[in-house]
Amino acid sequence: MITGTLINVAAVAIGSLAGLIFHARLPSRFTEILFQAIGLFTIVLGISMALKAEEWILVILSLIIGSITGELLRLDRFFDQLADRLGKRFSAESAVFNEGLLTAFLLFCMGSMTILGAIEEGLGGKPELYYIKSLMDGISSVALASGLGLGVLFSIIPLFIYQAGLTLLAANFGEFMPSLMITGISATGGVILIGLGLNLLKISNLRILNMLPSLFLLVLFTWIYQLL
Repeated sequence: MITGTLINVAAVAIGSLAGLIFHARLPSRFTEILFQAIGLFTIVLGISMALKAEEWILVILSLIIGSITGELLRLDRFFDQLADRLGKRFSAESAVFNEGLLTAFLLFCMGSMTILGAIEEGLGGKPELYYIKSLMDGISSVALASGLGLGVLFSIIPLFIYQAGLTLLAANFGEFMPSLMITGISATGGVILIGLGLNLLKISNLRILNMLPSLFLLVLFTWIYQLL
């Protein structure tokens, strides 16, 4: 049932390893310009995703309450500590490690293709969307790992959990997932991506990790909205 996800994870892992090999031979000035290019791309992608929102009130409510929830849970502190431990073990700077993991995860998982691919595979269809996504993500991971380092490789862990979870959810409820929910998740993820892009360009220092609960709350709020 999760063949597409496994192929996607393998593609990102292979692409990340290739990027890390390339990164080791790259002068710092090239790493810096790659960082900037990824930041600009992240902002543009986030804007295009955010504009797909059908009900902005659901996106705004999810972002506000989700951010407060993440702040109460101190998700940024938890992930910083985790990244620090992993970074030390693999001789990587924790801030860059964390940034690479978060950037890769959001870029690979927040698009509507992820949700539609989960529905396609969860309902028993051939995971053609995930095959296409795997090719795209594999190529992207080379550039991401070249600029952002080891954290991109470790993004395969939340990538697998998220996509496999969505596929299993779709296997049970896929026929009932409204388009409003799909576009809402994509739009909410798009707003978060804009903030992430600003951080990558060092324009801001937004606590993006604390906004991640917004994605789960969007699903809940959309379900309530549909009932009403």
